[in-house]
Amino acid sequence: MDLIQAMEQRHSVRQYLDKPIEGETLESLIKIIDECNAESGLHIQLVKDEPKAFDSRMAHYGNFKGVRNYIAMVGKKSGDLDEKCGYYGEKIVLAAQMLGLNTCWVALTYKKIPGVFKVDNGEKLAIVIAIGYGANQGSEHKSKNIADLSNVSDSSPEWFKKGVKAAMNAPTATNQQKFKLNSDGNKVTAKAGLSFYSKLDLGIVKYHFEIGAGRENFEWA
Repeated sequence: MDLIQAMEQRHSVRQYLDKPIEGETLESLIKIIDECNAESGLHIQLVKDEPKAFDSRMAHYGNFKGVRNYIAMVGKKSGDLDEKCGYYGEKIVLAAQMLGLNTCWVALTYKKIPGVFKVDNGEKLAIVIAIGYGANQGSEHKSKNIADLSNVSDSSPEWFKKGVKAAMNAPTATNQQKFKLNSDGNKVTAKAGLSFYSKLDLGIVKYHFEIGAGRENFEWA
């Protein structure tokens, strides 16, 4: 499985099997988290075998079941924290898919359990990502029309079309897809709309776009 296949096959999963993440799969997951932290300066942490965060009324309302592992997306407070967490969180999510794991971005329907991950002075928890072996593979989300999300036209370069197509597969909060991608030559702008978690969503979208378009073909404007 490559990253394009991972994007196409990955869907949000809320029910998980009672199967631990261990061995080479765990080692590979920790490695990608460490790499993302080193590259981004974030303080991303894997929480293992901790069932309490998703054993609450809110989690049950969100239809979560069997979640014992999750990733805490933590970083220094800044204007770009949410976007950075979206970008690097999705990098981990797609790597996890390639490892045979399933995931779900979770904004509100979990409970913070003291002491299971660190939030240092000047940092904040942006969001968490449930992770494990899914009881199912989730289902495909509907997408807005490509014209609503970009300025793609018949004359657009093929890399831009592929990038937008990849971005359309990006998970966004409540499937809102509040983003717009525009190209001008090899310059691409990505803008977030006004809605909850739209800046975090933008980071996810930008990572997807880069994979589809090929980072060598364009520059972010």
